[in-house]
Amino acid sequence: MPAKQLANYLPDVAAFASMLLLAAVADIVLHSMDLPEVGLYAGYAGSALIVLSFWYSIRKRKMLTWGSPRALLMLHKVAAWLGPVLVLIHGGIHFNAVLPWVAMLSMVVVVASGLTGSFLLGRARGELAEKRRELLAGGASAEEADARLHYEALAVGIMKRWRVAHMPITAVFAVLALLHVATVLMFWSW
Repeated sequence: MPAKQLANYLPDVAAFASMLLLAAVADIVLHSMDLPEVGLYAGYAGSALIVLSFWYSIRKRKMLTWGSPRALLMLHKVAAWLGPVLVLIHGGIHFNAVLPWVAMLSMVVVVASGLTGSFLLGRARGELAEKRRELLAGGASAEEADARLHYEALAVGIMKRWRVAHMPITAVFAVLALLHVATVLMFWSW
């Protein structure tokens, strides 16, 4: 793989790795300071951030009209990274039940699919724009460049639909997270 392509992967790989590393280090530090209960509250805050990250999706589907799509996309990216960090701290290094671990694993898969889809779509858009610039610089008219790049543009359009895979994975995570919360509430010693 050429160095330029590898460099394109690094921000997303670093974001994913830093999410896992930060959560592990924070959990170890909290346990070493005998403060594991902080992880409980981290889970609440992380869940709130994950719910907040859906604002972008709701706005994109025009269910709400308030908020700039660009600003909401940035909010989505930050909240969908920081929220899982806090939820991973909440889950920590202990194993108490299968359901929370499966929910946490599905959350990690959702983050990975979001980063992967975002990277692939950004890369495809960049390559299409570069090819168009090259054609225009080579003397092609805008119409001719668009005609020659028709199939590449269709491929980018299809790649925009990566959310078709991302959304069901997100739905599985949401159901598992809600089941986790429901079981906690059922077995809570009120």
